[in-house]
Amino acid sequence: MAPSLLSMLTWSRLAERVYFRSGTRHRPSSLLPILPGSCGAVSSCRRLASDAADSGNSEIKKPTFMDEEVQSILIKMTGLNLQKIFKPAVQELKPPTYKLMTQEQLEEATQKAVAAAKVRLKMPPVLEERVPINDVLSEDRILEGTETTKYIFTDISYNIPHRERFIVVREPSGTLRKASWEERDRMIQIYFPKEGRKVLTPIIFKEENLKTMYSQDQHADVLNLCVAQFEPDSTEYIKVHQQTYEDIDRQTKYDLLRSTRHFGGMAWYFVNKKKIDGLLIDQIQRDLVDDAVNLIQLYHMVHPHGQSAQQAKAQPTEGLNLIKVFARTEAQKGAYIELTLQAYQDAFISHSAAS
Repeated sequence: MAPSLLSMLTWSRLAERVYFRSGTRHRPSSLLPILPGSCGAVSSCRRLASDAADSGNSEIKKPTFMDEEVQSILIKMTGLNLQKIFKPAVQELKPPTYKLMTQEQLEEATQKAVAAAKVRLKMPPVLEERVPINDVLSEDRILEGTETTKYIFTDISYNIPHRERFIVVREPSGTLRKASWEERDRMIQIYFPKEGRKVLTPIIFKEENLKTMYSQDQHADVLNLCVAQFEPDSTEYIKVHQQTYEDIDRQTKYDLLRSTRHFGGMAWYFVNKKKIDGLLIDQIQRDLVDDAVNLIQLYHMVHPHGQSAQQAKAQPTEGLNLIKVFARTEAQKGAYIELTLQAYQDAFISHSAAS
């Protein structure tokens, strides 16, 4: 009993030193580690920033996922299938409700449904993976061996954003360190529960269970659970999303995510990885040529120095010709894309002649 009490008293003094030595609360800068490559001196930072600005004036700024023009293109490609967006959920069966409406009331109800559908189609963010936290605050060997488990101390004040919340861990070895991201997520979920999120990672995210979900075409359900369970810049969130996109590409089942909030993220992933051939062919085969053109335009925005973008810029090109330029220059399945495009044009001509 005595060693345990001594360790807690020692922690109390240490905690007082950590929290109240300066008489102020820790700010975000004390929580998150300094990013690698940060400048050591203000003057050198200014000089580097100035040099970068001068050299970057002539370069094209690479667009980001949240840019307005990028979002506009992705929203267009996502589609707005109301029957798919509002498909019946698995729930207790209840008698259906029928309403008699005038044409005006029907149009008003349709507009409300479209507005609600757009809210449901709001895309989850696409972020860079967060930098690991490896900050050690102190090494107190006098406490080594006094406990067999680690203790986590969490500031549970309500007026602090979770990213700024101070959480530390006392190891059995006596080391006092800042909590890792995984430990932070777990403790925050315990004290501030988020609906749909579990304290421990659900077993559905195990490799074998994910394969089962994919075999049943439940890719959208996997991504919905992933958004609820993980932070958008966590390793697990990014890994599950990329793995799901790759499986869809492998099976060419892109339509599973069409008219869902995950289609834009999938298209953005393929564009950045230069793997749009399969999605492009699928769009042409489904008579979604406008979406295919938008996909090529987005590809040129993200890769402005590629052969396809440069050739399209040198000889102003639009419509189907834009797809042909990509097929001849950067496509991995160029011949297949050209054949698919030719079949679409032949079918379009035949249909026009018949009508």
